Amino acid sequence: MKKGVLTVVLSVLVSGLTAYAIVKNTAPEADQPQQQIVYSQDGQAVRTVNLSLSDYPDFTYAAENAVQAVVYVKVTVRSQQQQIDDPFFRFFFGDEYGRGQGRERQGSGSGVIIRPDGYIVTNNHVVSGATKIEVTLNNNKSYEATVIGTDPATDVALIKIDATGLPVVQFADSDKLRLGEWVLAIGSPLGEELRSTITAGIVSAKGRSMPNYDGQFKIESFIQTDAAVNPGNSGGALVNKQGELVGINTAIVSTTGSYSGYSFAVPSNIVKKVVSDLIDFGSVKRAMLGITGGTLNEEYAKKVNLPVPEGVYVSEVVKGGAADKAGVKAEDVILNIDGTKTATMPELQAKVNSFHPGDKATLSVWRGGKTLEIPVEFTDGSVKDGTVSSDGTVAFYGAQLKAADNGVLIVSAGNGKLARAGGEDGFVIRFVNDQKVSKPQDVIDIAKKSKRSIFIEGVTANGRPGYFGFGKDE
Repeated sequence: MKKGVLTVVLSVLVSGLTAYAIVKNTAPEADQPQQQIVYSQDGQAVRTVNLSLSDYPDFTYAAENAVQAVVYVKVTVRSQQQQIDDPFFRFFFGDEYGRGQGRERQGSGSGVIIRPDGYIVTNNHVVSGATKIEVTLNNNKSYEATVIGTDPATDVALIKIDATGLPVVQFADSDKLRLGEWVLAIGSPLGEELRSTITAGIVSAKGRSMPNYDGQFKIESFIQTDAAVNPGNSGGALVNKQGELVGINTAIVSTTGSYSGYSFAVPSNIVKKVVSDLIDFGSVKRAMLGITGGTLNEEYAKKVNLPVPEGVYVSEVVKGGAADKAGVKAEDVILNIDGTKTATMPELQAKVNSFHPGDKATLSVWRGGKTLEIPVEFTDGSVKDGTVSSDGTVAFYGAQLKAADNGVLIVSAGNGKLARAGGEDGFVIRFVNDQKVSKPQDVIDIAKKSKRSIFIEGVTANGRPGYFGFGKDE
């Protein structure tokens, strides 16, 4: 009996030692590298990669520190009902009813504290039109915020609360982000109940743009990630493994309105320049190159004998703009600016946006089978009123005008003073300061004679009467 028991014990011991040896040799410990062979399609090994548990990312430091500087933003917006233009309705009910009754609605988003004295960056679309902004910190303290400035072109806004000693997120150089690099998205998706939510993903692409349906000037060179982002994340932080800010989460592409695997962030380098201008000047001092064109394709590259289809082709040079003064010509291809590659139009826009009006740079331009180095001095994009473009339109306070039936058509309102006053694409100007106009020069001549204000009357693109005005010295 004793002999049988001893035999069983020895058998178990031998089996255990054998199993341990197998596990030891086939399942390495955390400090032992695991060898992984990657095969090509023909079955041949192409490379060997050594991995260990230490190669997996640890997000704890980045998450625990950055989350303290991400805030919940609640906004109140008073919306105006559609204006009723029926004169009989106004006769019976009065002008107040004719203008419609306003009503309040609430929305929410996220923000990132960038200075300990209460400066917070968020998205323009989060705070646009807000009559009240309330910010709730990660420690549950709430403050009323004021808007310092906004920049619709980049969808960046700067707000401020009356507080000091706040935690901040440091800016990183977003140009140094690499494809496949790990990032964290921090914000308040789907409302206050999910405040301070953290998701992880990788950088899927850089220099992305999205369709622009509203016709407004946009600067888009988004970081695309697969970190889960939903409505409410707008204005929140995208940080790297060190907890540094690499972007501001802005948008998703989805057929349902919820996260579908793609999210987009404004790069931190763009954000940093915009908020610095808003703090220092109260508005964005934007450099403009003065070209129209697009990302080069293979067909056009062959046409101009460019070996690699990377760059921005120039279809038109704006007369009097920075590119025109520098000597850039239509059919040129811009390859880089000051050594920074501009393979796509979004990359070119992002690089130009990093400059201020008056700054100088060097363009590498492909023309006639060779590369030219062309010095350029950036302008603010303003063109003298009365300047005629190649398409026949005439410049007027940042807009482009041309003659139309019964008036002067605003072909493009642009982003200057006329647009800020309420001018829109498709508006037909019929009167300026009570004087009838039939061609762009009429508009310019009457405006020049005005000592203070310019009052414009006409018809909107949808056929309704409209009017707006602005001061000459605004």
